[in-house]
Order: sequence, then C-alpha cells, then structure tokens
Amino acid sequence: MNIILYIYIYSTTSFSRSALQSTIPLLELMPSQITLSLSSILSLMTGNPLKMVMDNVVKGLSPQPTIEQLSQDLVAVSSYLPVLADILPKETLLWKLELLKAASAYANARLHAVKAQTLVLSSGKDQLLPSQEEGQRLTSALPKSQLRSFEDHGHFLFLEDGVDLVTIIKGASYYRRGKSLDYISDFMPPTATEFNELNEENRWMSVLMSPVMLSTLEDGKIVRGLSGIPSEGPVLLVGYHNLMGFEVHTMVPQFLIERKILLRGLTHPILFVDSKDGGLPDLGPYDKFRIMGAVPVSAVNFYKLMSSKSHALLYPGGMREAMHRKGEEYKLFWPETSEFVRTAATFGATIIPFGTVGEDDVAQIVLDVDDQMKIPFMKSQIEEWTKQYIKVRTGTEGEVGNQPIHFLFYLPKVPGRFYYYFGKPIETKGRKQELRDKKKAHELYLEIKSEVENCLAYLKEKRENDPYRNILARLIYQATHGFTSQVPTFEL
Repeated sequence: MNIILYIYIYSTTSFSRSALQSTIPLLELMPSQITLSLSSILSLMTGNPLKMVMDNVVKGLSPQPTIEQLSQDLVAVSSYLPVLADILPKETLLWKLELLKAASAYANARLHAVKAQTLVLSSGKDQLLPSQEEGQRLTSALPKSQLRSFEDHGHFLFLEDGVDLVTIIKGASYYRRGKSLDYISDFMPPTATEFNELNEENRWMSVLMSPVMLSTLEDGKIVRGLSGIPSEGPVLLVGYHNLMGFEVHTMVPQFLIERKILLRGLTHPILFVDSKDGGLPDLGPYDKFRIMGAVPVSAVNFYKLMSSKSHALLYPGGMREAMHRKGEEYKLFWPETSEFVRTAATFGATIIPFGTVGEDDVAQIVLDVDDQMKIPFMKSQIEEWTKQYIKVRTGTEGEVGNQPIHFLFYLPKVPGRFYYYFGKPIETKGRKQELRDKKKAHELYLEIKSEVENCLAYLKEKRENDPYRNILARLIYQATHGFTSQVPTFEL
C-alpha cells in the first residue's frame, strides 16, 4: 500500500534560503531590541493571534462567556510572548536557524526520491515563511502531489478556525482503505459541519434564485417540494445539464435538507485530474463536489452506485450541454446509444427524468467554442487540452463524442429564478430480463429523453405566469416575510 504524506509548509522541507535570509536580519539588532523583535517573530509564528481570538467569539457563545473567553485569550496572547523571548537568546535562535538550514538542505536533496501520494498545504497570509512559493516548489518537485492553498490563513494553519484536516483529505480524494481509491466504498458522507459550511457558500444563490422544486407523485400529481422522490435506492435522476452546471449548486443541498438524500453526481473526470502545467484551474475549488459525493462518470462507477442503492445524478448530455453554444438553451445532446438503462434495470432502479429551467437567466455567452476556434491561439489551446485530458465517450461518434475542453466567456445577467421539475418515477424493478433486449432498452431510453424534454417545456411555459419570476418582486417578498421564507410561484 502506498504511503500518503501530508507536508505542511512550515516543515523543514519548506524552509528555503529566501525564508532564512528574510528572518536573520530581524535578529541583527542591539541587545535592547532583541526582546521586542523576538516577540514580533513569535507572534508571526502563531499565525494571526487576533483572528484566533475572534474565532472563539463567532462560535455562538452567549455574551457573558464570550467576553470572559475573549479576555482570557487576549491575556494569554500578550503574556507568553515576552517570556519566550527571554528564554530564547539571539545566539540560540541563530543556531537553530543554521540547524534548520542544514536539515532543509538535506530534505530538499532527497525530494526526488519521494514517490508517495502527497498533499501540500500552503497559507496565503503566512508572515513568517513564503508558504505559497514553497507550496508551488514542493508540488513541482513531488510527482504524485496536489496543492491546496488557504488564502486567508496564517502560518499555523490548524490553529485557526474553519480548517479541518479530515475535510481537506476527503475533498482531495486522498482517503482510501486499500491500495487504490474506490470512489464508492471509500466515500465518507459529509458531516453536519461540513455540509453547513458548504451550504453557507451557496446560500446567496438560493436567496437570489429562490429555486422552485416540483416533483411528481406515483399517481401523477405534481406537488411543490421533493416528496415525489423515493427515499430508498437505487434511484437514478436523469436530466438536462444547464449552463456550466449552475443547477447543481442549489439542487444537491436541497435534497439533503428536505429529504436527507445525498445525490451522488456522475461528473466529468477532468474534475479529478490534477493539472500541474498551469493549463487548467487547480482542483481545490472542486473539493466541495467530492465532499458531497461526486464521482468520475464511468460504467464501473455507475454500476457500483446502483449496486450500493445510491441516489445517482446523471447528465447524458455531459459537457456538450453544460458548455453549449449560443442559442442552444434547453437543447438536449444525448448519445444515440442507451448507455445507462440496462445497468439501472439490473438493480431494479427507479429512474426519474427531470428538467431545470433558468440558466438562460444567469449569463449571456459572449464567446462559445465555435468563436474561440476561430482565434488561432485559443484554438491551439483547446486542441491541446482536448488531447491531453480524459475523454468520456471514446466510442461515440459526432459532436456528442467530440466534447472539446474549453472555457466559456460570458457576461452575468440579473439573477433569474430557477425551476426544477422531477417527472413521474419510471420503475425498472422486475424488468431486468425485458430490458436486456437492446431494442427494448433503447425504447425506454427514448421515453426518458422525451420526458426530460416535456419537463423543460412545462417549466418554460409555467414560469411565464410566475408573479415572482423577477428578482425585484422576490426581494420585496423576502424583505417582508424573511429571507428564509419560501417565495410563492405559479399555480400548479
């Protein structure tokens, strides 16, 4: 089994010559100045003392305990520094710095021999060492490494509130039980704290977009909310992928809040492949998707999700829909083959087709991939990315199989309202033998696709009668009824 190393930037391997040169001049002072400068150095080593003190204030303590705790922390921070400065004379610190320099040289000379999987953590506001530069250096030197940067934190990362090593490990997909990572069996569901922190990041989207979620009961009745979603899996939700996947930011949390259902999204493998050449963004921003259970889309992972009775989220249109061209709003780009039907039927999964409307109210595409391919340097970059990174449908012909890796250039719009409609559940239980026939499976596949299109058409028509579709009307309602209140919508 491989060893997983976690290298924190204040370790000896990160103490570079530049850091040593920037620290020693602080010690070249008159004896009367040593105590003050040592106190300053020690305060830098502890990160941001005021931030660590204030972290205790925002933990929801009652006023009296909060004031007492704040006083105690301020006294502690101000009292221990002079004591430490008195017992660490200048000569001792210089000797320790030289010792650290020798240890750093020894470790750096052997970095090339480290073949283990490595996670490098760096702080953006480290006032003692150049953590960000050292993080980049270590990541380049270690072949199986990933970098996670914490821009708003100081030198001692784990002494500051809001940083949890277990969460970081889970987000980087570094936790595993065996030699290789299994995205299904190695997955640990998000804790309440992890979910609350992630949900807080998306709270502004929920306020601005006031999502309307509709589901269909077994008798065909449409209701507001998610009561039509089966509690027991396996369940497969199949839908249309909005522009850049905006719909998942409010949909996945709502399933967990309202029904305690964790949607395991089958996502493009590019979100799991680290890019060290600087071509594509680092993986850090996508950690929240992995914490919430996202897995790389593949036949194997889909099979395992169904066998584990999960609630899986699948977009057959994939990147082609999420990164569509101008004028292609709500157009499905599904492959010709029924990729998922027979696997779902093998485990008797309930298939729920759904549509989401609202991405046309989020952004206006300025340069799509067709526009970018007309610009030489953009064309060469897109071709390089497409060649370099994992292809999802290598055996599929046409534009659905040829999904170029690129970015969209767009202008944001005044946030519109998002509408979700989950259609009537389609049962495959007891149809395993029937759906082994490719023709029968393809017929069900086309039925599911047609239902997704019907869901989109229903929402586009009904939203025209929503008195709260405009953001101003929604904000007025929320201001008078509370920002956590459910904003009304069209009549069902």
